[in-house]
Amino acid sequence: MNAIFSPGKLMLTSEYFAIDGALVLAVPTKLGQEFFFEEKEDERSLILWEAYHRNKLWLRAVIDYKNWQVLETNIPSSAEFIVKTLKNVQQLSNTKFKFNLTYHLKTNLQFPSDYGLGSSSTLMNNLAEWAEIDPFHLNAISLGGSGYDIAVAKEKSAVLFQSKPEIKYEKVNFNPSFKNELIFIHLNQKQDSREGINFYKSKKKSPELIEEFSNITKKIMLCSELEKFSELMMIHERKIADFLEISTVKEKIFSDCPSFVKSLGAWGGDFVMSAKFGDYKNYFWEKGFTTIFEWENIIDL
Repeated sequence: MNAIFSPGKLMLTSEYFAIDGALVLAVPTKLGQEFFFEEKEDERSLILWEAYHRNKLWLRAVIDYKNWQVLETNIPSSAEFIVKTLKNVQQLSNTKFKFNLTYHLKTNLQFPSDYGLGSSSTLMNNLAEWAEIDPFHLNAISLGGSGYDIAVAKEKSAVLFQSKPEIKYEKVNFNPSFKNELIFIHLNQKQDSREGINFYKSKKKSPELIEEFSNITKKIMLCSELEKFSELMMIHERKIADFLEISTVKEKIFSDCPSFVKSLGAWGGDFVMSAKFGDYKNYFWEKGFTTIFEWENIIDL
């Protein structure tokens, strides 16, 4: 079988405000999602779909794409999402699901699905690359969202991304001198990011505030000292907390932490970023957070 790979992502700046065009800095992760594909000329018009989570079979489905019916599956709700997405692929593609072939399609998510590193965005980008279609278009009609995660998956690079007035992004060399001082802690409290986004959308925001987050992102790109980086991360966290009228993750869980603690992506459940201090591993372990990555173990730059 032939294979395609897309990396996961971590969003370092402008969470929520990315939807309204704030400048985002996002970085690729070492782990991502693999996509394997094989096509047979047998006139059966079938899709044999297998989805693995860390090499263990999670979802299996047999789909008749002439009628877009699920003939067999072990998880009907997930199979319906796959049908919806593959119908979109058919609509956008000039070649896929057109000629009665049988497609054996297999995915393997390399990271735990509760990590929030982009199980959906890596799937969208893999499918788009396979079908030679625009991943941003496929993502927009299948899932929605700003698209920053698609840019990271597509470019396999750190990116500066803006969703408005239209999607634009550039690959950047984000290689801070203090990167080996940074750590990433998984909170293991998966949140419904759509719920958080809907709450954000319900609140009135000003163009000036959106611009403030873009300016923080630009300053972070220029940072050469951990102290300045930490200060900018704390300012960023405070601005979002004030806007959403909720406590920061540091106030809620890590109030005695001697370093900054910055939420990454939708607040509450996935990863936070901090910097090394004293016996930092024991500090987080004692609070029940045992999944801690250093930069070189999670970021692929």
